[in-house]
Amino acid sequence: MSEFVHNCPRCKAEKITFDVVGDNKLKLVDSVHGHQDRSLWEAFSVCRRCGESTVFVLKTANDQAEKTVRRDKNLTEFPEVLNKWFDYRGYINIKHIGSREPPLYLPEHILASFTEAATCASVQCFNAAGAMYRLCIDLATKDLLPEDDSPKASGAQATPNAHERKNLGPRLAWLFQNNGLPPELRELAECITYDGNDGAHDGSLTNDEAEDLGDFAFALLERLYTEPKKLQLASARRTARREARNNA
Repeated sequence: MSEFVHNCPRCKAEKITFDVVGDNKLKLVDSVHGHQDRSLWEAFSVCRRCGESTVFVLKTANDQAEKTVRRDKNLTEFPEVLNKWFDYRGYINIKHIGSREPPLYLPEHILASFTEAATCASVQCFNAAGAMYRLCIDLATKDLLPEDDSPKASGAQATPNAHERKNLGPRLAWLFQNNGLPPELRELAECITYDGNDGAHDGSLTNDEAEDLGDFAFALLERLYTEPKKLQLASARRTARREARNNA
């Protein structure tokens, strides 16, 4: 049985040892330099002080931890205290009820924003959810703009002005107009013009409007990060199969 040391959410004991009696692998996240996989785990743990259980969310901290957990296939038989191998990411509580899962392979800062947005939506904080979904979209689209001094792309209009660079709505309009975003996302993006501004300035978002923002954020992030990464991984598997066949 492995151990994990952390503050107990149940009895509030600080730096108490937990016995890890069960685990569940959630998924792989691509978070280190864009190419090193880390896995997320749920660790069902029992506090040695109060005897009550908590489900911690942990992420492999380095390559060695990832290799070890893949070899042993669980956390309960890990060779040392889990703190040496895993980073603490939180624990399961009411905020996880019904929350939207993020797309795969997001950069860490965008993943954090999307997760916070989904958490806010799950506890009916719709204005906060809308603001965080807008932040995801804002972060993801800034890098799609050309540099101020970059040559004009074929068929493109003038490079975006300062207003379009700074403000999300005008930036999206410029990207759609200049083929910087898939045209099939344009209809979903209409929520930015109205719903997003309402949430930011009027505090009047409802569940439906927050869901509209979430749908657009999810679809956009899948296009920008998930689909390219899946193609990259498929290409890598294809190359590995060919190399293995040639070396056989």
